[in-house]
Amino acid sequence: MRLRRACGIGDVPDAGPEIARPTNRPARRYGRCMSRADNLPTYTIRQLGAFVAVADTGTISGAAERLHLSQSALAAAVTDLEKALNVRLTVRKRARGVQLTPTGEAVLSRARTLLRQAGELQADPSGDDGVVAGPLALGCDSSLGPTVLPELLRGFTRRYPDVRVELHEATRNSLRSSLDDGELDLTVGYDLGLPPDWRVATLESREPAAVLATDHPLARVSGLLRLADLAEEPMVLVDVSPSAEHAVEVCRQAGFAPRVAYRTQNVATARAFAACGLGWTLLVPPPCHSRPRDRSRDETGVVVRTDLEPRQDPVGVVVAWNRGSLLSSAARLLLQCAVGGEGMVGDASGSGSG
Repeated sequence: MRLRRACGIGDVPDAGPEIARPTNRPARRYGRCMSRADNLPTYTIRQLGAFVAVADTGTISGAAERLHLSQSALAAAVTDLEKALNVRLTVRKRARGVQLTPTGEAVLSRARTLLRQAGELQADPSGDDGVVAGPLALGCDSSLGPTVLPELLRGFTRRYPDVRVELHEATRNSLRSSLDDGELDLTVGYDLGLPPDWRVATLESREPAAVLATDHPLARVSGLLRLADLAEEPMVLVDVSPSAEHAVEVCRQAGFAPRVAYRTQNVATARAFAACGLGWTLLVPPPCHSRPRDRSRDETGVVVRTDLEPRQDPVGVVVAWNRGSLLSSAARLLLQCAVGGEGMVGDASGSGSG
């Protein structure tokens, strides 16, 4: 008779007639495949890859096309993984594709981590940090990309040219979901309202600033700029999290609610509106390294003032990762390059431990 392996894809050669033998061993639970060495998993990397592909594409056909497999082979791999783990990972619904069960959602991020580590092992079996290769999925807050990413990646890519950096610029909420799901290794963002289960490495600190047109009456007022004096002025709000919440809170601390005239999701648009006198805006711009002590400076069409009353706490720009994730060699090395031996690594709650 033909025997089919309990785990994996494909049949073993014809074993001929099977002779029934009495046994006192208890029957195995359905799907609980035990290897001869009890400490070895019975699932395969190929099965994990099939499961992740299904989760990413949402369909068996899409996953099969991505992995260059037949749909039947792809479906069998996912089924065999479910049997090996003895759990239901997916629900297949006609005309609605494949949906993950709650258990499947929990397994997904761990499966991504295992696949990433397996790829890292294959790319660099010696473990020599001098020869690091493979993908590095890096997220970044859209407003920080132009001022952070070029400098961050320039030295890293020169030193580790075999690492393939995959950039994902998006909003905070989107990046949080991707990081928690294991789709990102690291993400760059503001240290504002970060989840408590994230860890962070601080890249730099930035001072909040009021940005006004060069001909605005308050642009060149002597002494500190009282934010309360802007209470009746129209404001251009960068309406993305966490920038919007931070700007509104700064105004609240100054004793007023901003009179928002325009909302935009683009920092450059907010600056342009301020430059032509449509309103003032509150941003967290990069420091001016050429004039570090100048707290009121002219830029293209605007005056940027960080000498505010009340005085504002600096806002950190950080590289963050999920506390429970296992970072790849490439991710760890990027962190080392980012902090340069001087940055603080700690929890998102603000404690500078470890």
